[in-house]
Amino acid sequence: MNPLELSEQEFGRRQSLQDLRDAGINPYPAEAYPTDAFSTEIKENFKDEIEEKRQVCIAGRIMTRRIMGKASFMELQDSAGRIQVYIARDGICPDENDKELYNTVFKKLLDIGDFVGIKGYVFRTQMGEISVHAESLTVLAKTLRPLPIVKEKDGEIFDAFSDPELRYRQRYVDLVVNSQVKDIFRKRTQVFTSMRNFFNESGYMEVETPILQSIPGGAAARPFITHHNALDIPLYLRVADELYLKRLIVGGFEGVYEFSKNFRNEGMDRTHNPEFTCMEIYVSYKDYNWMMDFTEMMLERIALEVNGTTELKVGDQTISFKTPFRRVTMIDSIKENTGIDINGMDEAQLREVCKKLEVEADETMGKGKLIDEIFGAKCEGLYIQPTFITDYPCEMSPLCKRHRNNPELTERFELMVNGKELANAYSELNDPIDQLERFQEQLKLAEKGDDEAMFIDMDFVRALEYGMPPTSGMGIGMDRLVMLMTGQTTIQEVLFFPQMRPEKTVKKDPTNAYTAIGIPEEWVPVMQKAGYILVENLKNVSAGKFHQELCGLNKKYKLDLVNPTIDQVNSWISNL
Repeated sequence: MNPLELSEQEFGRRQSLQDLRDAGINPYPAEAYPTDAFSTEIKENFKDEIEEKRQVCIAGRIMTRRIMGKASFMELQDSAGRIQVYIARDGICPDENDKELYNTVFKKLLDIGDFVGIKGYVFRTQMGEISVHAESLTVLAKTLRPLPIVKEKDGEIFDAFSDPELRYRQRYVDLVVNSQVKDIFRKRTQVFTSMRNFFNESGYMEVETPILQSIPGGAAARPFITHHNALDIPLYLRVADELYLKRLIVGGFEGVYEFSKNFRNEGMDRTHNPEFTCMEIYVSYKDYNWMMDFTEMMLERIALEVNGTTELKVGDQTISFKTPFRRVTMIDSIKENTGIDINGMDEAQLREVCKKLEVEADETMGKGKLIDEIFGAKCEGLYIQPTFITDYPCEMSPLCKRHRNNPELTERFELMVNGKELANAYSELNDPIDQLERFQEQLKLAEKGDDEAMFIDMDFVRALEYGMPPTSGMGIGMDRLVMLMTGQTTIQEVLFFPQMRPEKTVKKDPTNAYTAIGIPEEWVPVMQKAGYILVENLKNVSAGKFHQELCGLNKKYKLDLVNPTIDQVNSWISNL
């Protein structure tokens, strides 16, 4: 790498890297390092009254150092937490004639962020801190970039690594310096484990279905499109796994579920990411009433297992997952929150309601989409506590069974929490003739310009013709559930690597813009390192100052270029 592309600290670390190699120390050893303890476990199990010192072997990053002559302290961070390490020169360098490991390697060539292994014994310092007294030190990995230094005093954080753009783009740094971020992702795993255990105890089986699909079925959403070269056909990243899971119910499984990565080529905001995780479960011989009971029991259990309470704090809201949850029909919800009863209205009447309520609507929207827009604009955000919204209009739910008491409605619920949909469930449509007609209605919407309308999946219709028992299915947005269980208000906080826009690059003039005024090509990177990234930056620059900067960089980075004369520098500037 061109040394001019490095910061001063990065350049210094690369020099230390070479010095380690020159000293016969491999900065990236291949052999395993036999750790046998973790920071938090050491502190939890320490007992002052035990006379025999516990020997431990630990490894991790150097996070702080206090060098004090022949003895020093450092703080080591492993995967569990941090622990103080006491390093005495004679402790790690028992040979009277060789103190280089301490005097040179530890004090001069190691940096914050480097990985080291420590063997020694546990003790309590005079200040009362449980620490490890090092008897050997092994270099495990030299870091070439400095970590952000987050300082803490009396519980207050200084110089925090808190810029969301940097944190999400460089999550690996975020996890190192912000310990609370690891806790979010530990809880994420606990949420998945708790849900999986709940399903397994109920006798249902976890399965896997295709991500690449010939038809993006199971949800009204805009798909990502790719191409399969060997088959020479277009394929879609799945928007949902519903139709495949229901095929398995046709095949005779009692209950199946899947944690699936889904992809929707739509907007990004604080609650949406184009790649997200969904869980869908389908159970034979059940209906949406059973699924409401099942869902609220599951969520109450997850809250208790992950947080020890059903009362969760999310932003300024306190949300209770204590069962039972409130249940209200969609039409009653709209009437309750707008004063308008839309029951029985046709498309034209619904458009008038949209105008009256100042809800945006366009010509591509059918009856169901108009009702969905009204609910989304005027009702959805009001449901902070878990609430089942039930009995959706038929046009909104092409895969859902018609309501047993009203054929214009469907047996569907959505669970609203903190103003957003968390779960969606149906009494599943298992009438193949009705299903085909619903798909054909979706096709008409697509012809009107609705790019989220569903495709017709004739193989799924064929599967239904072989017979699917009465079934209830439910899908839940796992990322949103983790947001609730960890008290986060943006989806990016619960995704390790959320989708980001490309990094912005600094605009620099090309080399020929410099050579055109007489500057030799080999000096162009030096000038840009000095901050003159555009030729026009050289206007009104003092030739003496400019000359001094170039010569200084040449020496500092050991470039071995022939320094220009002051007259040459003057001529470059005068040619502008």
